[in-house]
Amino acid sequence: MVLRRSVSAFRFSRTKLLSQFRHSFSSIVSDASLCSVSSPIGFRLLWLNQPSLRHVRAFGTSGASSGSSRSENDTFFAEECVSWTSLGLSEKVARALTGAGIQRPSLVQAACIPSILSGKDVVIAAETGSGKTHGYLVPLIDKLCRANDDSGNTSSDKELTPPRKIFLVLCPNIMLCEQVVRMANSLRNDSGEPLLRVATVGGQQGWPVKKPDIIVSTPAALLNNINPEKQRRLEFLRGVKYVVFDEADMLLCGGFQNQVFRLIDMLRFDEKKLSQTKESSSERAMGLNDDPLLHTDSLDEEDLPTESISEGEEDSRDEAVIGDMPEKIEAGSVQRKDRWRARKIYERSKQYVFVAATLPVNGKKTAGSVLKLKFPEANWVTGNYLHYHNPRMEQRWVEVSADIQVDALINAVKQGSRSKMLDNGTDVSRTMVFANTIEAAEAVAKILSTAGIKCYSYHKGSSFSDREKALNGFQEKGGILVCTDAAARGIDIPNVSHVIQADFATSAVDFLHRIGRTARAGKSGLVTSLYTESNRDLADTIRQAAELGQPVETAFSRKRGFRNRIKRSCSNSSSVEECVRA
Repeated sequence: MVLRRSVSAFRFSRTKLLSQFRHSFSSIVSDASLCSVSSPIGFRLLWLNQPSLRHVRAFGTSGASSGSSRSENDTFFAEECVSWTSLGLSEKVARALTGAGIQRPSLVQAACIPSILSGKDVVIAAETGSGKTHGYLVPLIDKLCRANDDSGNTSSDKELTPPRKIFLVLCPNIMLCEQVVRMANSLRNDSGEPLLRVATVGGQQGWPVKKPDIIVSTPAALLNNINPEKQRRLEFLRGVKYVVFDEADMLLCGGFQNQVFRLIDMLRFDEKKLSQTKESSSERAMGLNDDPLLHTDSLDEEDLPTESISEGEEDSRDEAVIGDMPEKIEAGSVQRKDRWRARKIYERSKQYVFVAATLPVNGKKTAGSVLKLKFPEANWVTGNYLHYHNPRMEQRWVEVSADIQVDALINAVKQGSRSKMLDNGTDVSRTMVFANTIEAAEAVAKILSTAGIKCYSYHKGSSFSDREKALNGFQEKGGILVCTDAAARGIDIPNVSHVIQADFATSAVDFLHRIGRTARAGKSGLVTSLYTESNRDLADTIRQAAELGQPVETAFSRKRGFRNRIKRSCSNSSSVEECVRA
């Protein structure tokens, strides 16, 4: 009876459908002067502002080569002849990476690092587990280290210190912020000290007392900390030279949209002010302390309102499409052209990097389209398996009804996990079980506990400390982690061997992020998806894409016909109440 009552907590929300992403990126050829090409390329790098997409050179090949047998790591790592220094990184940073146990760059890292080092804005759209975080951290840390070393070597007078450069990383929640901080701190110099000072702003952490080189924050926490104090805001905006938007598709939509656009407007206003000041200054060579922006007394308070923003990122849902834009956007309209023509007049002083594992571009309100509009000259780097099923992943599909759903779940947990070996030789298995709601996650945990299966719990209904404790225990000891989509984005737990969908994902984007918790960093993995009649259409569409080796973009569709099929499926299902609730 307990199990029968618990299963009623499984809820299947209406499918949130994304704008169709047309896979229009073209492949590139690898650098023949460095590597011999024997297989298709594993990433793509392109400039969207060109009249036609043109091929460019970069490193790496993919592992889906026909006619030759390649290991599973060939879909993740770049060619062996590609080293960190060959990508343009300094020996100092290369040694730090080797010391952290990262011997070789991944395909995506080999593609994006040179592009970021070039100073251009970059959009990194690559599959989960492809190494995107180190892909942006490493080159920007390298640039800051070089700048700090150069200033230390050239400045003989302590009074003449150059303006401090800040590297800002924005994440949708504090858990991802802490993860980025740990990854940045893992890069250490020969003395064992972190290469740069890193600080978190958000959660229980306020503005850092000691000035850091890298600030990692949520959008609301950052605005709340720089708005009240004008001098802090001015100093911060002047100092920021590199800005990264991690999980960019999530930051550019839903509850984050207004906060992120306001931050972008503030940073761009700072660039405009600097450009205008430079234009009015004399043509004489300027010293280190002659940066015109340092002599700017204030920023336009009308453009930079100072209202406080509620920090509720972790309660925001990952929306499929972007809502109303702050300014009306009409494709081809005079207003749009006039607005962004003004952008060309200022001199660039900051570099922007956007990172995402799912990034639809079709439609005016998708995250990719917004980036094309606001950053038309950005370089785009895209992984070979963006929106595709990972070839290192085995998938099992199980259609269930309310009568057999509990038994199917328990069987999947008991039989589907694969043992992994820790360094000390102890067998360990890690399985993540996803549910759509907090109530469903608690029901799943109760079901497993009743069946004698211990598990950790991770969802937004738990406190931050409880979630952190659950993740640490899961990572150190293995076992079962029952979670909602709060654990589906960005959280990197090594060697998760099995992902189970107790509730099938409510959108194709959520599906991709969930299954991306396994088969990461060149490893293999297993996914077991339980689905019911109510979400059979979505499951069949995604499954067919996997069987045909196609992207799941057909499930991103926002067409009315596809939505109506989902609704009809729900109305004809024996689980109508479950479809309507949630």
